[in-house]
Amino acid sequence: MSTHRYADYEDDYEDYEDSTDVRDERPRRGGAHVVSALGGLVLTPVALGLLSWGGLRQQQLIQATLSTNRDALGIALLAGGAILLLVVAALGALSAVGPILGGLIYGVLPGVAAMAVPEWGFRLVNLMPKSDIAYGVMDFLFIGGLLGVGFLLVGSGLANALVRRRRES
Repeated sequence: MSTHRYADYEDDYEDYEDSTDVRDERPRRGGAHVVSALGGLVLTPVALGLLSWGGLRQQQLIQATLSTNRDALGIALLAGGAILLLVVAALGALSAVGPILGGLIYGVLPGVAAMAVPEWGFRLVNLMPKSDIAYGVMDFLFIGGLLGVGFLLVGSGLANALVRRRRES
């Protein structure tokens, strides 16, 4: 019998040490989720507004004048909106939360609501101040543009999440 006071507990300490050596923890990703979520919630409506406004300007110019003249501001708005949507989709590399939230809240839900009950679509647009942006959003909403963009953002987020899970396993 050993005279050391912890000799009787030697087996317990060895098991404890073995369990601490092998840690299979994932790194914490809270910051990435927050940045991606904020980006999706803030940038998505701005991008959709720019796309809607630019599209309305292009549509009005071509329909009103029956010409192929170009509207530099309309083209710039369309390009800016497209680039912002690309940024939202790229935020999926940090976390899938951003593209999924942005796509669901600003695309899929309003799009489904407007397609199912058109009065809801008018009520949604009436929440916005009357402007060219609101008219552009209404056009984009009722032609299914918001619904399509929303599904693409959700799909982008889900694809990023699936790729991340494959890499981790």
